[in-house]
Amino acid sequence: MAAGMYLEHYLDSIENLPFELQRNFNLMRDLDQRTEDLKGQIDSLAKEYTANARTLHSEQKLSILRQIQQSYSKCKEFGDDKVQLAMQTYEMVDKHIRRLDTDLARFEADLKEKQIESTDYDSTSSKGKRGGGEFNSPSSNFGNVHPSDVLDMPVDPNEPTYCLCHQVSYGEMIGCDNTDCSIEWFHFACVGLTTKPRGKWYCPRCLQDRKRK
Repeated sequence: MAAGMYLEHYLDSIENLPFELQRNFNLMRDLDQRTEDLKGQIDSLAKEYTANARTLHSEQKLSILRQIQQSYSKCKEFGDDKVQLAMQTYEMVDKHIRRLDTDLARFEADLKEKQIESTDYDSTSSKGKRGGGEFNSPSSNFGNVHPSDVLDMPVDPNEPTYCLCHQVSYGEMIGCDNTDCSIEWFHFACVGLTTKPRGKWYCPRCLQDRKRK
């Protein structure tokens, strides 16, 4: 494959990356703002409780303490969501870096193969036959390169694609619990997962929609 073709394929694969990154950064910024708002509410409730502790009835005290507890729980939830988004963002970028490394390795292997073919042709033309020396075949040289197993798999153009990366199904995948999710299935690495989370799980896009409601 020509160098220009490798570059074209790689650029196609990262076409949506800036938009995905911007979306995640905006979501994290929104979570930060919501957390700060809740902290302000907690401070106000704590001051109210401290200032009026002697005059408040037991039910009023309990109500304020419950509000503080709920706000803290919500802050933790926002923090967990932000960590998940940060991991997804990292994996998203890392996936494309690995893809670039793989394409570079393939390109280098192609160059070596062409050099071997050229050397073989020149030797045959000048001597009429190959000398006694041995050298690796193009296939053995290509075998020295170790691109990712996923990208080396033959791709069926009719096979459906999934996930934010728009690739075929491979490895461990997780389904979004939103029944209206347009993508449904996601690769663990693309959404920052190493193990299946407990309870319901929502993809980044559906998570964003839920935050808006």
